Amino acid sequence: MEFRHLGRSGLMVSEISYGNWITHGSQVEEEAALACVRAALDTGITTFDTADVYAGTRAEEVLGKALAGERREGLEIFTKVYWPTGPGRNDRGLSRKHIMESINGSLRRLRTDYVDLYQAHRYDYSTPLEETMEAFADVVHSGKAHYIGVSEWKASQIREAHGLARELRVPLVSNQPQYSMLWRVIETEVVPTCEELGVGQIVWSPMAQGVLSGKYLPGQPPPAGSRATDEKSGANFIKAWLTDDVLTRVQRLKPLAEQAGLTMPQLAIAWVLQNPNVSSAIVGASRPEQVHDNVKAAGVTLDAELLKAIDEIVEPVTERDAAKTESPARRP
Repeated sequence: MEFRHLGRSGLMVSEISYGNWITHGSQVEEEAALACVRAALDTGITTFDTADVYAGTRAEEVLGKALAGERREGLEIFTKVYWPTGPGRNDRGLSRKHIMESINGSLRRLRTDYVDLYQAHRYDYSTPLEETMEAFADVVHSGKAHYIGVSEWKASQIREAHGLARELRVPLVSNQPQYSMLWRVIETEVVPTCEELGVGQIVWSPMAQGVLSGKYLPGQPPPAGSRATDEKSGANFIKAWLTDDVLTRVQRLKPLAEQAGLTMPQLAIAWVLQNPNVSSAIVGASRPEQVHDNVKAAGVTLDAELLKAIDEIVEPVTERDAAKTESPARRP
């Protein structure tokens, strides 16, 4: 495993981080989830990402159980707050009330006294940014988190929050956006802003919901048991990619992966890691062998000729519109 600084902070994270968004507590049985976390630890992954909303808070519980007994100082545990975790009107958003109550719930479920990174899961237009940042600062100053970050925020929002964070003496060090060969909306505005401010990217869905694994074939139904067939979790997120044009172009990437000595998932993960503003790429898994395969993307350098060939294949189906980085206009 290779390690990188999270932005310009002193915190080191594993290039490949393990996330349990649509697996733990929902799509994958607990024993399988525990096995995947053990596989992540065995392969050198030290960075684990979750959120209070995943599987209705169950994902944090499973991760806490899986990491119990590990040396806490040797791990980087990240979680997030924003989406609803209860029926009440204050069980959501980034108000001071919800942040303070949510961090306590997350720590309890994760079985830890602190998280290394506490992230705003989306931007909350219903709460003054000053209120949100003051609450995050109090979380850090109370020792319940070491750093703060955001997820899917626009460049202007990150800049304003970063300025407030400096005034409040709290380290805002990261953004967690979707990023892959097919989804490059952060490249024109978010990445340049973050490079200027010293904010690193912790990217999710580097395999475009699994489409870049190459297992979805044009003109054929999704494989049985795949994410695209799971209406409870993955199907809604992946369906936009399941067009014959996209899938045909993805199949054309296979010879490039073979020439590089990589599997298709490894090529997709290695690709996002070529961006120097990316600190870590989040992978998920339903089986331990997927973890063992994915981590081989760490430390891989893709040459300029290969990167150009990839761009030529996927450019017609690549999304680059910066406006696609968005948060709900109202709290969900």
